[in-house]
Amino acid sequence: MIVREIEISDAEKLSRLMEYVEASSDYMLMEAGERENDYAQQIHRIQRIKKSSNSTILVAENEQNELVGYLFAIGGDAKRNRHCAYIVVGITETFRGQGVGTKLFIELDQWAANHPIHRLELTVVTRNEAGLSLYKKMGFEIEGTKKHSLCIGEEFVDEYYMAKFIDPSIE
Repeated sequence: MIVREIEISDAEKLSRLMEYVEASSDYMLMEAGERENDYAQQIHRIQRIKKSSNSTILVAENEQNELVGYLFAIGGDAKRNRHCAYIVVGITETFRGQGVGTKLFIELDQWAANHPIHRLELTVVTRNEAGLSLYKKMGFEIEGTKKHSLCIGEEFVDEYYMAKFIDPSIE
């Protein structure tokens, strides 16, 4: 398993991976088929992020050169929040629970330490036990609860707002 920063040549693979993850997960923001995810848009997204000093896309690639996971770190655009990056993670169903998420977050920590990032933040559905366990293991702490923030099926669900500081001496 290799974890690396994305390349423009990964655009089509990333599009397919995102579609698959959204179709096979109950906890992603977008449902299957909801995201407009064509090849040209994906190339543009990757190009824009690669030019940014406070954003990245990390991908996990298996031995067959297939993308099996991704982690977006989207840095703030305003002067006052450029030090923050919002995290979105997706892993294919067959690779969940096999350490892919841990590897993505370890690489994220290394990337963030070398970029102008002080705070990493994410949201997680409160009943997503696997995601919550991973994020806590990787040093994220719950800062609050967003009540009824998503509607999954016919049910309103809560999310935790979680964050982690890159310099642990500052909390």
